[in-house]
Amino acid sequence: MKKRIIFATGNTNKMKEIREILSGLGMEILSMKEAGICVDIEENGTTFEENAMIKARAVAAVTDDIILADDSGLEIDYLNKEPGIYSARYMGEDTPYEIKNRALLDRLWGVPKAKRTARFVCAIAAVLPDKREYTVRGTIEGYIGEKPAGENGFGYDPIFYIEELQCSAAELTAEKKNELSHRGKALRAMRDILKKEL
Repeated sequence: MKKRIIFATGNTNKMKEIREILSGLGMEILSMKEAGICVDIEENGTTFEENAMIKARAVAAVTDDIILADDSGLEIDYLNKEPGIYSARYMGEDTPYEIKNRALLDRLWGVPKAKRTARFVCAIAAVLPDKREYTVRGTIEGYIGEKPAGENGFGYDPIFYIEELQCSAAELTAEKKNELSHRGKALRAMRDILKKEL
């Protein structure tokens, strides 16, 4: 039976990135929804790694496929690393990101650039069919700009600026973003583990 990877997400933007980066593994990569899996997952971990593993184990409990799950978010140093693991749930899960981004910019009003340091963090957990488990972490450092910019990204991308490129994450091409992003780094690290272990 051909091995499949099921990624514990319903986010179509995320699935696009995941498929592009993991395409070299030569396996079918499905979201939970595409695989017809519906499990209730309570993300009650205190770190990105814990939450990713909670998701991966929940899906692994109902299928023998290779399960990957990620937990990612934005840490803003000046705001005590908020929104952190609550990035998706910050101000409510159904709140549009334009409103979330505006709220964060408002909270940073008047704060000098040197104190607006931030990073995107992505932890990816894997549960293999034989129940071996792995986690990896990828990060990208930057700062929170004064205003949103760019149309390419999603989530907090428009307010997250990358110093050396002098642009926001939402102004990057998909290729450049995959190369630099927290998720891109974590996915490549996980891809290397899967190549070796499978």
